[in-house]
Amino acid sequence: MSGTAGRDMMRAAMRAPYLERDEERALAVRWKENRDQEALNRITTAHMRLVIAMAAKFRNFGLPMNDLIQEGHVGLLEAAARFEPEREVRFSTYATWWIRASIQDYILRNWSIVRGGTSSAQKALFFNLRRLRARLSRSGEMARDTVYRSIASALGVHEKDVAVMDARLSGADTSLSAPFAEDDSGSASRQDFLVDDAPLQDEVVEFAIDDERRSAWLRGAMTVLTERESRIIKARRLTDDGATLESLGEALGISKERVRQIENRALEKLRHALTTANPEMASQLRM
Repeated sequence: MSGTAGRDMMRAAMRAPYLERDEERALAVRWKENRDQEALNRITTAHMRLVIAMAAKFRNFGLPMNDLIQEGHVGLLEAAARFEPEREVRFSTYATWWIRASIQDYILRNWSIVRGGTSSAQKALFFNLRRLRARLSRSGEMARDTVYRSIASALGVHEKDVAVMDARLSGADTSLSAPFAEDDSGSASRQDFLVDDAPLQDEVVEFAIDDERRSAWLRGAMTVLTERESRIIKARRLTDDGATLESLGEALGISKERVRQIENRALEKLRHALTTANPEMASQLRM
């Protein structure tokens, strides 16, 4: 959202009239039962003040205010979609939770490259650590361990989690393109020391060619099987979730022992066909 668009939205929100309880409920009913777009627009426009006020509470996290408002608006629309007017609860009361949750999720996704955690306890720690630490510091000089212990007790988390989160919030993100050492005048950067466990490009191509070749060999060998043998091999060996002997027996109208016998005979026929046409496969077959 551009700065101009954001300012226009805030001005429109401030000009929007408040809704009385009965009018608000009538609009909510129109939206829920008839999907009346005008009713939805009036409800959301009247509550954009709430979105702006909620976004302002999170402006200290360093993210653009316009983006916070936009995310809050997403939460407002989610609240409108889920609101049940028959419960006789004011829409603002219901929407507050959705607006806050949407803004907080946005902050957690974008505040830092190092994620702050996604559990409810970690979210509470992320958004309350600074406030609680400031409150404790005003009450007098306290050791860091004592501060961490008090915060952990208040939020129901481990002291170690408090220390880790405090380090994340206090430290700045480091670019992978930055020099490995502050006085490093060479070209080495942090990303040069990252290990990539993925196979090299020539290995990827080699694996793809080998897989394609083996698949072609197998398709050719499958032609020596009868229709029933082919069906059993495909169901038992060529699917992610291999069928059981019992389920195949029921489908074919034979016993599971008979299915086993047919499968073993089909595997022997495949081995013979594959090794006859491609002797180099003899050491690779594990059927």
